[in-house]
Amino acid sequence: MKILLADSFDESLPGRLSAFGEVTADPAQLSSADVLLVRSKTKVTREYLDGAPNLKLVIRGGVGLDNIDVETCRQRGIEVKNTPRASSVAVAELTLALMLAIPNRLVEGHMGMKDGKWLKKELKRTELFQKTLGLLGAGLIGTEVARRAQAFGMRVIAHDQYIANHALAELVELDELFAQADYISIHLPLTNETRGMINRHSIAQMKDGVIIVNTARGKVVDEKDLADALKSGKVRAYGTDVFYGDPPDPTSPILSAPSVVMTPHIGGSSQENLLRIGDNVVELLKKWKRA
Repeated sequence: MKILLADSFDESLPGRLSAFGEVTADPAQLSSADVLLVRSKTKVTREYLDGAPNLKLVIRGGVGLDNIDVETCRQRGIEVKNTPRASSVAVAELTLALMLAIPNRLVEGHMGMKDGKWLKKELKRTELFQKTLGLLGAGLIGTEVARRAQAFGMRVIAHDQYIANHALAELVELDELFAQADYISIHLPLTNETRGMINRHSIAQMKDGVIIVNTARGKVVDEKDLADALKSGKVRAYGTDVFYGDPPDPTSPILSAPSVVMTPHIGGSSQENLLRIGDNVVELLKKWKRA
């Protein structure tokens, strides 16, 4: 068996996988690979799969499968797996980091200090305590965010059409969430239904001064509509780890919009998470070999 690591994983993973066969990170070996391991960078399109005639299994280290042409894999008899549980804590912690950085004016304070400015009077903070957090998506990551938000004394509401009950959040209709939330945190997969879900129409339903955090998928947001809302002040701030592309197009309106805090798609990149992904990959390969 030949295993191709197309993206970056924990440095210990190649050694752990050697028990299953030959392990390589050489993209030129795609044509002879039996198993393909990817994260977010590699796009497993129909054209990419055309170069992998021996492929039998694709494993994505992370949540979601939108960078994989699952239908083409199915047609060609290629199994597709991922590691959805591994990344929950890492992404939830980054979500809370963005939620804390924005109202505490951390970036402005830091940059002011670097520039020799003492902005003690200028930088007024607000608290998470007793604010309402609206979760768009209340699955594994949303649940971890809810747990942490409650520790800050936040009220947590959520909208998720696939969940009937939730132990940590009050489930509400989408229009109710938009109307009530002081913070909105996005934890949705990218589908035809969710693409551009945050747009001028949905933003108009939100509270004035709402703060939006996105650690899910960049294209759930209409960038132009959101940038306009940031300029007008309808949306107080946007914290994001995700964009239309990795890296984003230099012309993206989010890059020049006011009140945006950005990180370069590092939600799943904690050391601990990479080790958990490795554990999950090993277990998936064991089960796959036994099947």
